[in-house]
Amino acid sequence: MEYFYLIVNPEKENACETAEAVCLYLRERGAACEIQKNGKGMSGAGYKYTNLAELPPKTQCVITFGGDGTLIQAARDLAGSRLPLVGVNMGRLGYLTQISQEEEIGCLLDSLVEDNYQLEKRMMLSGAAYHCGNKVFQDIALNEIVITRKDVLKVLRFRLYVNEEFLNEYTADGMIIATPTGSTAYNLSAGGPIVVPDSQMIIVTPICPHSLNARSIVLSAEDCIKIRIEGSDSRGQVAVFDGDTATDLLTGDYIEIQRAGIDTTLIKLKDVSFMDTLRNKMAIV
Repeated sequence: MEYFYLIVNPEKENACETAEAVCLYLRERGAACEIQKNGKGMSGAGYKYTNLAELPPKTQCVITFGGDGTLIQAARDLAGSRLPLVGVNMGRLGYLTQISQEEEIGCLLDSLVEDNYQLEKRMMLSGAAYHCGNKVFQDIALNEIVITRKDVLKVLRFRLYVNEEFLNEYTADGMIIATPTGSTAYNLSAGGPIVVPDSQMIIVTPICPHSLNARSIVLSAEDCIKIRIEGSDSRGQVAVFDGDTATDLLTGDYIEIQRAGIDTTLIKLKDVSFMDTLRNKMAIV
């Protein structure tokens, strides 16, 4: 690779300084490199932090400096561009950002310049919310779409359909619809299964269900999920996409979730496996 674009979360300690050093290093190796200069996009701009139209046309790789959230937001902003992303973790625990130690950054950059890496496709979700049968909101997610309560101590009721077939009715604090990439995020905290991130499936995990036999369900990536809001609370539900964008849901509203028509491409270093990540991040063995 020869053309790099760096996205920095300025709220992370040393992120800006690290990005400047990386840019200098890449240029010394003969590569072209630019650092994103803008902050948040204006309301209605179509992006949150990164404007795809402002990326240099020859960009071959995007490197983020922050945490998993920074990488996820870049993936959402750049969705459909097919640009590969890799993250440098400037925070604490991170499953998506592969590099976290300063001494490892040089090895990462050398691997990118020398084309010593692999590309890994990660599926995304598309969710559309409906009110009175009319679509009122739509967005995509790399990790998960969560239906949760807005008010403290409010229990939700909803009905779950798969491919228009009724599956179950839940009373719970919410529901997580996760991708394999998101299996190690909120889904994991809620007791859901860990899934190899480049697999093709959709995970449905209830949050604190009021039942002894409510468990996660793993569905095909081709299934279409519909969640209909039940009960009498007309103000207490919200659908949240990757912990970022959100839309309110009233009683009788429903949200349809299925695999998005676009994927995210992440860069994987050949000597870093998912098992390595699990062992290091979670101390499983």
